[in-house]
Amino acid sequence: MNEQEQFWQGEFGTEYTQRNLGHIASNVAFFTPIVRLTRNLKSVIELGCGSGGNLAALRSLLPQAHLTGVEINASARQHASQHANEVVAASLLDFKAAQPADFSFTKGVLIHIAPENLERAYTALYGASRRYIMVGEYYSPKPVEIDYRGHASRLWKRDFAADLLDRYTDLRLVDYGFAWRRDPNFRQDDLNWFLLEKTPQA
Repeated sequence: MNEQEQFWQGEFGTEYTQRNLGHIASNVAFFTPIVRLTRNLKSVIELGCGSGGNLAALRSLLPQAHLTGVEINASARQHASQHANEVVAASLLDFKAAQPADFSFTKGVLIHIAPENLERAYTALYGASRRYIMVGEYYSPKPVEIDYRGHASRLWKRDFAADLLDRYTDLRLVDYGFAWRRDPNFRQDDLNWFLLEKTPQA
C-alpha cells in the first residue's frame, strides 16, 4: 500500500468523510447535464466513492440503475452503502471490475493519486466501463503539485482527460464543462468534467 492509500484509509480519510457528508442537491445539479448526454445507463461504477454523495445524486437521476462504489476507507464505505447496490472495499488502483458498467467515473479522486500510479488508475477506470467514462477533477494544462491542507505529495492537477484520450485510441470526447465553487445555488469545488465514450474500432 502506497503512502497516499494509507493517508486516505486512515484518520484523515475518515475526517474527510465527515466533512463531506450531504451536498446531494449540488451533486444532482452537477450530474444532470452529464447524464443527459448519455443513453441507456443501467449500471454505474464510481472509483473512490467516499461517503456516497455522488451515488446518492445518481440514484435520484437513475433510480433503476445498479450503482457500485469502490472505496478504501471503512467509515466512508458505511455511509456509501446507503446509496449504492454494492460498495467494494478496495483501492481503486487494485480494482478490476468483474462486470464493466455502462458508466464509470471519478470525481475529485485522480488528483490525489501520485503521478507514478496514474496508469494503474486509468487502467481501472477504463476497464470498469463498457461505454462511458467521466472524470471530474482539478484541471491544469501541465502537471503541477499543490499543497493539500498542509500536506505535500497529496494533490496534483493535470489534464486527466487528455491522458485518457492519448492512452486509449477508442475513446472520443462527448463534452466537457466546469463547476464553480461560487455558484450561487449549487456549489462544487472548481471541477472540470470531461465525458468520454468508447467507440467501436474499425
